[in-house]
Amino acid sequence: MKINLPAVKVIGVGLNYRDHVKEGFSNGKALKIPKEPVLFVKTPNTLIGPDEPIILPKILKSYGFETPRTDIEAELAVLIGKPGRNIPAEQAFEYVSGYACFNDVSQRNIQTSDVSGWFRGKCFDTFGPIGPVISRIPNPQNLAICSRINGAVKQSGNTRDMIFSIPELIAFISRNFTLEKGDIIATGTPAGVSPIQPGDIVEVEIEGLGILRNPVQEEL
Repeated sequence: MKINLPAVKVIGVGLNYRDHVKEGFSNGKALKIPKEPVLFVKTPNTLIGPDEPIILPKILKSYGFETPRTDIEAELAVLIGKPGRNIPAEQAFEYVSGYACFNDVSQRNIQTSDVSGWFRGKCFDTFGPIGPVISRIPNPQNLAICSRINGAVKQSGNTRDMIFSIPELIAFISRNFTLEKGDIIATGTPAGVSPIQPGDIVEVEIEGLGILRNPVQEEL
């Protein structure tokens, strides 16, 4: 199935792999395993397809960050095929139309400093590559997942290591707000998130879903 953009909404899940939680810090303190899914939004303007450039926005230069950092995050995307509210976990897969590779590009300086939280650092244009295909997978909870920058492996994990499974995520999200046809859930990333620079080629690969490849450019 070809990528059909944009989505109604893109729901991100933070801190959903234990090894990623262990590598993370907030205000100098180690993060803890969450007791319930950590949700945030990525707006549809973030979405791009395979081979389209990730653009590092011009505004970043105006801040003069001592160490600017924009990271890639390899994630399994779950695409919702029909609307649902208060979906039981045991029925969750009935609402899924397919899966795809997703790259939750995140501008860390903004993400960690904005008073309003993660919104801006996650929602710059082009910060949500998805593809190269949308496909049904017999067991989405046991897929090798990795990311690469210029051919060098940065992340290597498996979707079985999620803290909250896909059915648990769908059930929890739908208790908070209605899931619509076309919505995308980005299910979290394993350890090894790494910074990108203009000129890089970044890849997200998930077993059975191909390789999502995007160049990185600076906004002129």
